[in-house]
Amino acid sequence: SSNRRLLVGSHIDTVVDAGRFDGTLGVIAGILAVEELGQRGVSLPFELEVLAFGDEEGVRFPKTLIGSSTVSGALGDAMLGLTDADGVTIRDALLKFGGDPDALSDEAYSPGSAIGYLEVHIEQGPILDQAASPLGVVTAIASQGRYRISIKGEAGHAGTVPMDIRHDALVAAAQVMLTIEDIALKHAKANCVATVGEIRVAPGAGNVIPGLAEFSLDLRAATDDARISAYEAIRYRLRNIGAKRGVLVSIETMHEKPVATCAPRLRKAIAGAIEKTTGKKPIELMSGAGHDGQAMINLTDIGMIFVRCRAGISHNPLEYVEPEDLGTAVEALVGTIEMIARDQA
Repeated sequence: SSNRRLLVGSHIDTVVDAGRFDGTLGVIAGILAVEELGQRGVSLPFELEVLAFGDEEGVRFPKTLIGSSTVSGALGDAMLGLTDADGVTIRDALLKFGGDPDALSDEAYSPGSAIGYLEVHIEQGPILDQAASPLGVVTAIASQGRYRISIKGEAGHAGTVPMDIRHDALVAAAQVMLTIEDIALKHAKANCVATVGEIRVAPGAGNVIPGLAEFSLDLRAATDDARISAYEAIRYRLRNIGAKRGVLVSIETMHEKPVATCAPRLRKAIAGAIEKTTGKKPIELMSGAGHDGQAMINLTDIGMIFVRCRAGISHNPLEYVEPEDLGTAVEALVGTIEMIARDQA
């Protein structure tokens, strides 16, 4: 052992009404890999640590990767002021839980202390399942941005305001959403995807013209340039729709994450371990979903093993991974760690 360490981990939270494999599978795989290496008496030229991160998904607060951002030193003080739907800040939540927000920087690993970060995760897509392959090598994690769009119109009586003089915030929002879909489709070659998953309308009465509409936007692409291009197109069209409909529009950036490229040396080790475990050359694929590696790359090189999930279903109670595939993933993770150890020896 040395004072340098190889980190293995994933997250233990997931989204609302989800399955039981997203994130947690990777934590369990890491624990089982350590157990296997220990039982075999394997000596490593580095320390091996398993991490279980909290709040990767950003369900409560408008910030993803809070746990991994903390240990990688990427969680800025400004993030502590972000609030949940009830107005509770991250700082207040930490205090209520018994934590010390002012000591978060003490939880970060020092630069240069880690030789890499490995994560086993379900694919959350159909590629491996369709290819009848239990495992895959991740090449990179997609560029991602989350935004909040606000449209302010004018509330009025549903029965007395003529259609041609209304400033309906919700109708404007609907047009914006269709425009976002159109822009994402035009950037499809760059694997651009756009999702509106949350919307709030006020005053929220059946007989009142909506005066306010706020909604989320999740925008992803294979490259940073493609995501930025789509974002700028959305901003331009948003202004035009606002001017045409006589409503005020704004877009706020909640967070942006650049493409996180998996390190070639770790990809090579993962691919070799998978091929040794399965007897087949593994598929390489990009991750459209965000992962803790996007934060951990601020600390060290990252590598990821994808595990197939049935029909590619995830963020859904129907999410499922065959036990045999989990066993194969653990075996490949152990093999990856041993290959990295040989390179470090």
